[in-house]
Amino acid sequence: MTSTTKKDSPGVYIPPPVIYVVVFIISMLVQGIIPLDRSFFYSAIAANLSIVLIMCAFIFGVPAFVQFLRSKNTIVPIKPASSLETRGIYSITRNPMYVSLMLLYAGIGIVKGNWWTFILIPILLIVVQVFIIKKEESYLERAFGQEYIDYRKRVRRWI
Repeated sequence: MTSTTKKDSPGVYIPPPVIYVVVFIISMLVQGIIPLDRSFFYSAIAANLSIVLIMCAFIFGVPAFVQFLRSKNTIVPIKPASSLETRGIYSITRNPMYVSLMLLYAGIGIVKGNWWTFILIPILLIVVQVFIIKKEESYLERAFGQEYIDYRKRVRRWI
């Protein structure tokens, strides 16, 4: 790896979890301004769904995080990657941490009883896709070349 490559990074300066939190806070503020009926959220179906979503968030997030720790890779998106993760949870989705954050976002949205959390999901996905994932994908292609291109062909971006 050349020194130029080592200095290269995805160029994502806002930590991705912050984006999820900001959109969630916006959804809570909008609920205060334009309240939507919350009765569904008091049902057993909603309670069970929130548990399933939060458990699935951990099923995706914990193995991804552990795999990064074991490989001594960085989860900080302004730093260069030391390796391309393609095994384990990364053989199911190229972005298990973002899938995990989305599941957690939805699960907490149910717990808080807020339809706006779900109404804002398309905006959240677009922001994550355009301002985070696209930058990371471009970087990974520069850093890992054909290996990343082949991986991208085999494994979906989300699920």
